[in-house]
Amino acid sequence: MIKIGIVGGTGYTGVELLRILATHPQAQLTAITSRKEDGVPVAQMYPSLRGRVDIAFSSPDKANLNACDVVFFATPHGVAMAQAPELLANGVKVIDLAADFRMQDVAQFEKWYGMEHTCTQHLPEAVYGLPELNREQIKSARLIGNPGCYPTTMQLGFAPLLKAGLIDAGNLIADCKSGVSGAGRKAEIGILFSESSDSFKAYGVSGHRHTPETIEQLQRLTTDKVGLLFTPHLVPMIRGMHSTLYAQLKDSALAMSNEELQAVFENAYKDEAFVDVMPFGSHPETRSTRASNMLRLALHRPGNGKTLVILVVQDNLVKGASGQAVQCMNLMFGLDEATGLNHVPINP
Repeated sequence: MIKIGIVGGTGYTGVELLRILATHPQAQLTAITSRKEDGVPVAQMYPSLRGRVDIAFSSPDKANLNACDVVFFATPHGVAMAQAPELLANGVKVIDLAADFRMQDVAQFEKWYGMEHTCTQHLPEAVYGLPELNREQIKSARLIGNPGCYPTTMQLGFAPLLKAGLIDAGNLIADCKSGVSGAGRKAEIGILFSESSDSFKAYGVSGHRHTPETIEQLQRLTTDKVGLLFTPHLVPMIRGMHSTLYAQLKDSALAMSNEELQAVFENAYKDEAFVDVMPFGSHPETRSTRASNMLRLALHRPGNGKTLVILVVQDNLVKGASGQAVQCMNLMFGLDEATGLNHVPINP
């Protein structure tokens, strides 16, 4: 059994980790930290876990995280980098769901997150936790920077085309929408029900922190310089993410048929348990991935022209966060990648 600690178990990604790990056949929940909820049974805060999770929250100073095999950080940015060195020194593997270990470019991290990176000594060994692109590195890693939710959709949507050299890497566009849970479990005016319900808005249009993260990873797939215009939107639903991606075919690829372009995606993801390449021209819906670790995508080519449109959907809390983190854990401990993650999406 894998002894597991969760730092920050009261937020949405934390409880999603608990939901997944509660039925994981190789997971032993050992410690779940929360200063405010110290001593409170987890099932008291989250009745959905009654009969599944029988431990209580403990303050960080009481939790023996060094006795764990792996510790997940479902915390605000900056927490993992402060605690990771001690855990790593004690042989504990670390999976951070925040941004502390997502980017290798320290200057970019500090610019976009407004804080000093205090754990740069461990950045070179941090592996970006997107299994479909970094599986072999994840297997041998002891420190994972779990991807952002939007970047997961953008990378898996653009990757097959960039790897094949079929599109103009400098002219990528991503028009993305997320449910309100993507903002976290907190009291802010902009995400109150009466503020976000029956409304729709863009945010971060002049620049968003997920842009440099995505560019850094996409740049690994091509020798061409990557340029990305990314616009996120908030939609009035609890969970779910829909990304509409636009790319321009290179002149050398214009003669390719739609069937050939579809085959690029099908071949890229034919062995992936959690990427579903739908038939050409399909319209994936967010509800088709709700509460699952599945990402679905579909390719379009309006007018059989130069522009490709890739539609990508996922659950922002599962494949976009906690499910992907467990996917990484499975790889790190030599388990089948899908262990504990074969949840069928809920519908309606």
